Amino acid sequence: MVTEKRELQVTMGLGHVRLDDYLFARFGSLSRMYLRELVKTNQVLVNGEYSNIGIKLRANDFIEITVDMSRGTAMQPEEIPLDIIYEDGSIIVVNKLAGMLVHPTHRDKNGTLLNALAFYLNKEQFEKTDANAEQENNLARPGLVHRLDKETSGLMVIAKSVNIHRKLAREFMKKRVEKRYIALVEGTFRDSEGTIESSIGRFAERKMWDIKEDGKMSVTRYKIIDSSNGRTLLQLEPVTGRTNQLRIHCASVGHPIIGDVQRGGREFERLCLHAAELKFKHPTTNEPVAFAASVPSEFQF
Repeated sequence: MVTEKRELQVTMGLGHVRLDDYLFARFGSLSRMYLRELVKTNQVLVNGEYSNIGIKLRANDFIEITVDMSRGTAMQPEEIPLDIIYEDGSIIVVNKLAGMLVHPTHRDKNGTLLNALAFYLNKEQFEKTDANAEQENNLARPGLVHRLDKETSGLMVIAKSVNIHRKLAREFMKKRVEKRYIALVEGTFRDSEGTIESSIGRFAERKMWDIKEDGKMSVTRYKIIDSSNGRTLLQLEPVTGRTNQLRIHCASVGHPIIGDVQRGGREFERLCLHAAELKFKHPTTNEPVAFAASVPSEFQF
């Protein structure tokens, strides 16, 4: 292990970003788990003081970090089919399947989207030679910019390089990315469109995110697409991006997402939540791009 000290200064426009999000945007080749561990073990200083992963940074904050850049994401490439919507030299847009984890965890190290992407991005190299531990550090590594729950399907954009990852992460941090979801929920709505607002926080004893008085304000816009037989197909736009926000908001107004048994939805073959639209500025051309993934057949009435 060879560590090195890096010094960073938060630029204007990136204020109010969490420390761990900022570090992950700046060190796209490293895992979020590893970066969080550096903070917890006092390898990161903010303005000369040790801090925690959740603090909000301000413009001109000075960060010092001792890091091992050879760590990478340590993911095992696996040949898993991918539904690729778009690809160029900078990004890949995929339609993630429901039931697939986005990234490896302590418990599940295989079968994830990142495992599949790690293989796909290095496919030519694997075909030429047997990849082994000595070659691992030379592999191209996908840069995860945002996430979807395991049970949620739909569009995700992945960066092909650290520089592209940094540019995309900045767009997500500044909330310049438009995301729209499709959900099949219980019941029927009185209004054809509207806004759901509430505070969302984590209940430590239940290990669950839900409506909480001292939580963070969260906003979701909704629009009805169709309604029949006591079910409604909704378009959802998360104005804010809290954990489990769409599930929580739908349940909070008496219309839990079908398949979300934990929050009152009926049992179903899957969670009926799908990331259907994604719009952002291309990190290389700076031109607006838009992608769509059709509604899954399971959502049909």
